[in-house]
Amino acid sequence: MTAFNWRGIGWFTGLAMGFAWLCCLPLWLSGQGLHHPLAFALILLMMFTPSLATLIVVRWISPPPIGIVNATGLGLGKGRRWGWYWLFAWTVPALVMVISPFFSALLGVYDLDLSLSGFRELLNTAGAGDALANVSLWPIVITQLLVALAIGPLLNAVPVFGEEWGWRGYLLTQLLPLGQWPALIISGVIWGLWHAPIILLGYNYPTNPVLGVAMMTVFCVLVGTLLGWTRLATGSVWPAVIGHASLNAFGGVVALFARAGSPVDTIWATALGITGWPLWLMVIAVLVLARRLPVRDAPDEQRVRDAQVMSIAMH
Repeated sequence: MTAFNWRGIGWFTGLAMGFAWLCCLPLWLSGQGLHHPLAFALILLMMFTPSLATLIVVRWISPPPIGIVNATGLGLGKGRRWGWYWLFAWTVPALVMVISPFFSALLGVYDLDLSLSGFRELLNTAGAGDALANVSLWPIVITQLLVALAIGPLLNAVPVFGEEWGWRGYLLTQLLPLGQWPALIISGVIWGLWHAPIILLGYNYPTNPVLGVAMMTVFCVLVGTLLGWTRLATGSVWPAVIGHASLNAFGGVVALFARAGSPVDTIWATALGITGWPLWLMVIAVLVLARRLPVRDAPDEQRVRDAQVMSIAMH
């Protein structure tokens, strides 16, 4: 479709990966891994490395001829129905996260306990178990889920923007000359591999960290396809930010429904695991069958064409 920006993509990928490893270096050098006292802060800092890479590339290495705001989707979106994509991003990732433990239990890889013994054990550890010993925990769980849905995406939006401005704001659109599907898949693969510094330490997949890198990559391709779809359909990175933030807000749902003392192998179970993949694939399939994906007349495809014309004119 257009000339490929090897320079920008190469520098962005190298910087994002390099900065991520640099952030996690204390975790590796100390030998403490995820038990390092600064682990949370360093992982939080790592989340901003894609945006830092984006800023460096678009400001100094390969400035977009159509401007940073237009090129990286910082506007609110285009089209009469762009708000529906925001609603999709706000709710669908959360719904998949909540459903996934039940689906995994149906397939026999997650020990589901509707008496919420696992959650009660967490409360006991936190010192709140005695006060709730004879109380049903379901109203508390439902309230927690509703609160997470209402404000979780907003609370998580700032650190998540640190990632999304890079992955969906910059990288995805730079890959569009390859076509929408290749752009979605390749950006998802890069996003997944970017997690390697913490995945190899046991983050998300503690039972098999090495295999976890491949698992995380597949997961990121699937989720990245949905987040990328909102980006391509609206021309805005913000629905992807909300979707990613909603996903993170429900990351702890696995602990709510597990049986006390029963380990959860995320290689197999939950939205991160093999039994969670069909749920993401079903959402993608619905979009494909509804002819919403690939996106017709994606605003960023026109932006890429405009950028090429402007680049030619400048030379």
